[in-house]
Amino acid sequence: MNLQDIVNAEDYRETLQLVSFKLGDEEFGVNILQVQEINRLIQITKVPNAPDFVEGVMNLRGKIVPVINLRKRLGLGEKEHDKNTRIIVVELNDKTVGFIVDSVSEVLRVSKNVVEPPPELICGIDSEYITGIVKLDDRLMILLDLEKILTIEEKESLKEVYSLTNEG
Repeated sequence: MNLQDIVNAEDYRETLQLVSFKLGDEEFGVNILQVQEINRLIQITKVPNAPDFVEGVMNLRGKIVPVINLRKRLGLGEKEHDKNTRIIVVELNDKTVGFIVDSVSEVLRVSKNVVEPPPELICGIDSEYITGIVKLDDRLMILLDLEKILTIEEKESLKEVYSLTNEG
């Protein structure tokens, strides 16, 4: 390993790669390591008695995947889906889940030193999924941990959606 490789490895440890997306006027980011793929909106089948933030399920190459409307889950109201609407597919606790977002902006690399902890005011029990605020030149981005976006009860109800759709 030469000096340049060591410097590059050091840089890599000091940076985050994020997928940034929009919900309304707000910009959010998730660690790219959580993201499996990003898809255009496809047909979603409603599931009876699912939590209100669960749009339904989709068929992703033969695999049935629950789809969560991230706007509803975060209490940001509803919005008509359009040509920019995307589904961010992630692996959560060994289960594949899709999150509907208004649009995906970009993949960016940011230095860890531009990430600040969330302000105490928003650090209530319900916002443990906000891991930080990224200060970019001209804007702020809210960092989310999708592993923590669902409460234990919500994860249980998602398990019910899985069992309903993956039987047989």
